[in-house]
Amino acid sequence: MKRFFLLILLLLNSCAKQNSDLIKPQEKNFKSLKQLTFGGDNAEAYWSFDDKKIVFQSNNSKWGLECDQMFYGNFDQSYDAETPKMVSTGKGRTTCSYFLPNNNIIYASTHESQETCPETPLRVDGNYVWPIYNSYDIYEADFDGNILRKLTDSPGYDAEATVSPLGDKIVFTSDRSGDLELYTMNIDGSNVKQITFDLGYDGGAFFSPDGTKIVFRASRPNGEDEENKYKELLSKGLVQPTNMELFICDSDGSNLKQLTFLGNANWSPFFHPSGDKILFSSNYNSDVGFPFNIYSIDIDGRNLKQITYGEMFDSFPVFSNDGKHLLFSSNRNNGGTRDTNIFLAEWID
Repeated sequence: MKRFFLLILLLLNSCAKQNSDLIKPQEKNFKSLKQLTFGGDNAEAYWSFDDKKIVFQSNNSKWGLECDQMFYGNFDQSYDAETPKMVSTGKGRTTCSYFLPNNNIIYASTHESQETCPETPLRVDGNYVWPIYNSYDIYEADFDGNILRKLTDSPGYDAEATVSPLGDKIVFTSDRSGDLELYTMNIDGSNVKQITFDLGYDGGAFFSPDGTKIVFRASRPNGEDEENKYKELLSKGLVQPTNMELFICDSDGSNLKQLTFLGNANWSPFFHPSGDKILFSSNYNSDVGFPFNIYSIDIDGRNLKQITYGEMFDSFPVFSNDGKHLLFSSNRNNGGTRDTNIFLAEWID
């Protein structure tokens, strides 16, 4: 029995040390921090409506992947020795999964266009770019990976879909108008409406907890040269995400206003459970592109506050529906590799 209690103490001390190592001294909003994935690029982890499950994308080569696919599991389960269950087809490239109220999952995929992974250009003329695949469409699948419904079926890019906490609407990004704009639709894919109209990339949108507002990232090319460069890249299925600010509007697109004026890249916004502030990732105070850290800001643009103090990359903050936990992706504790992993924090306001 004494040996048993000594073992328990050793385990507790080990966990305490690991937690202490993961949390930076300045990160006062984290009561505890647990690493959930261990290798590859793991990002965009989102909660089920009952907060029991998460879904995320990964390209972990140890799981036999060549590019991003979708996985789900229990919210507090670590995937070091164990492989989570894949919910996508394993074909093509996927992005931006999210739960529906019935616990089915939506995500964007290129699998109908090609079963192999499409190429991923990262730089054009020395500038960092994101590919905008015109073969992305949004699908609904169950936990067994069966595709139940194709929610979009128009030419061009349809992706970055998220679901209102009310469970009635989806917001997503599409270039069907010739520009990258935000659209809403019912959760069955009907009643599609365009809600943004300004030139530039509008994406990564999320609803407020009461479903009345939407926050998103956007580029706004300034002047003829920037506009022409943006249009040229878009014609090649690319965007340059190095200058983005956050915008907020009502869920129908009205009352649009710019939320941040920080410079550099401000993105991956998500509402605090109160609905009164936003968490987001930014490198606004960096001269070399890194680090990205997580910040909070009130929805009136006041009270900017730094939340994480990582050395390279902290992003994709997402609160559980009950507000007790925060998921985010980070380069911390990756052994000096380029791996990005998912972390689960107990949140303290």
